[in-house]
Amino acid sequence: MSAGVPNVPVPETVDAWRMVASRRGIEACVPLERFERLRSLLLDAEGEVAFTLDFGRDELQVPYVELHVTGGLPLQCQRSLERFVLPIDLTQRLGLVRSEAEEAALPPGYEALEVPADDLLAPLDIVEDELILAVPVIPVKPGSEAVERDWPAPVEEQERANPFAALAELKNKTPGKPD
Repeated sequence: MSAGVPNVPVPETVDAWRMVASRRGIEACVPLERFERLRSLLLDAEGEVAFTLDFGRDELQVPYVELHVTGGLPLQCQRSLERFVLPIDLTQRLGLVRSEAEEAALPPGYEALEVPADDLLAPLDIVEDELILAVPVIPVKPGSEAVERDWPAPVEEQERANPFAALAELKNKTPGKPD
């Protein structure tokens, strides 16, 4: 487990508005194997992530949950096909909303997180969503070299007659003139 982060069970769901009212938070370290949707994007599920979820209201009384996640994601480099671990250290402030109108009123710097009608949020789903967004579309191991070269055609291809050369020769002949 990561140093300093408790290995405590994460609740399945929390009441968003009670967490905001009491300014509570969750801090935990979770193995990558617990994130079912994320696993399909990873090379393997070895490792873990540490996270905190802090609920509260800002100076404008906007309810939010602030997420901070650290760890590493094992990916396959699409340039070298080697395994590498992408370091993750992200912080995201999510404004808790119930409607599109509330979403439109969020201040800059907030991403919207719609609270369901039952007011229950799944902490691991919030963390997993942000981890999925952190995975690059094309993972490339830092420091790997780009494979950009001109690959010349083999000599025999260059020497082979152009199949259209005969057509060009026919086109250049004037009709009615002998060769």
